[in-house]
Amino acid sequence: MTRMVTSLSALILSIILLVSGNAFLMTLLGIRLSIESVAPNVIGWVLVCYSIGFVLGTLYVQRVIARVGHIRTFAVFAAVAAVASLMYPMAISMIFWAILRVLSGFSMAGVLVVIESWFSSRATNANRGALFAVYQFVFYLSAAGGQLVVNIGDPANFMPFSLAAVLLVLALVPLSLTTMEAPVIEQVERMSFFKLARESFSGVAGALICGVLIGSFYALGPVYATLVGLDVARTSTFMASAIIAAMLLAWPLGRVCDRFDRRRVMCWVALTAATSAVLVGVLGVDKLWLLTILVGLFTGLSAMVYPIAVAITNDRMDSHRIVAASATLLLSYGIGSVIGPIVMAELVSVLGPRGLFLGNAGFLVLLAVVTSYRISHTDDVPVEQQEHFVPAMPETSVVLTEIDPRNEEFHESPEVVEMQEEEQLRQTG
Repeated sequence: MTRMVTSLSALILSIILLVSGNAFLMTLLGIRLSIESVAPNVIGWVLVCYSIGFVLGTLYVQRVIARVGHIRTFAVFAAVAAVASLMYPMAISMIFWAILRVLSGFSMAGVLVVIESWFSSRATNANRGALFAVYQFVFYLSAAGGQLVVNIGDPANFMPFSLAAVLLVLALVPLSLTTMEAPVIEQVERMSFFKLARESFSGVAGALICGVLIGSFYALGPVYATLVGLDVARTSTFMASAIIAAMLLAWPLGRVCDRFDRRRVMCWVALTAATSAVLVGVLGVDKLWLLTILVGLFTGLSAMVYPIAVAITNDRMDSHRIVAASATLLLSYGIGSVIGPIVMAELVSVLGPRGLFLGNAGFLVLLAVVTSYRISHTDDVPVEQQEHFVPAMPETSVVLTEIDPRNEEFHESPEVVEMQEEEQLRQTG
């Protein structure tokens, strides 16, 4: 047990450094492009390249791991992400930055697959629910903390970019020093997108639209804050508050999802989030405290659309198909995260800053309409037959879904079985 705790502490430290550095960089880029007076629609096209790279990374990074191993893969991708962060201030060229964003997205997908593979390899049937929750808590807290780092240094010079690179490189240290054996990554099958849509259209629609909402907010939230006149300090607090709201709303909404039909819950969540987004667009920044609350409500509820979509889908799946369905839902989310920044950036160009939230409100209303239609035309899953709700997180790879507590097909890794046997021998010896 001591060896397991030690190894997990190294993983957690690497996660904190990686996620905080990456979140910091994403907000920094939006602020810097706004400072350079780049048109919002151009900013959207540049920043969406991260999502494109991330989706490609989740599809192909396992081939790299199979060829060179986990440690080398992690070192290469962390180094590429750090180098990319150092290269941004060298030339403010939109094509150059777009290429760097693709590389950053691909690299982050690579390092997350490696980390989550190790994390999953430490899971047992007794602790995987706790590990699943710990990972998500650390991830969200690190992402929120990364926003606050934006206050250090002037976004108009190179220093903040160097700090992001330092965080990404430091993430190499704890994981590179680990004594854990490299886990085995099994190729995850993906269910056909159209087949899954036939079985759970509400789930696929929810995952895709959640990608639109969260992808556009992460990419254009700092741009919105800059356009409405918030300084760097208030922009970082604005972004951090939104992420913390997503973490805080997960538990109470999870309780609701376990007690009521989940499609109806998603419908009401979508309508409430849409109302919050419209109010943000109408009220603006006259009262910053009210803006922060409304944006937190919007992002918190929007982030919950994905785990509700996963729960709706899993309620209709056999246990042996949960991981395959989750992989397809993650792909749907990724597609949405590519669509979102492009569409919302065009709306910001036409309607001004409020276009970000009014556009998202439109997508949320569309989700509510689609869900309502499916409720009226398909049978509900009885509440007593629903699986226990788990606040699944979309900003991850499919590897982590294998330790989802609902996955009854989970098998403990050989390394964990061996460690358990050694622990039993020590206790009986």
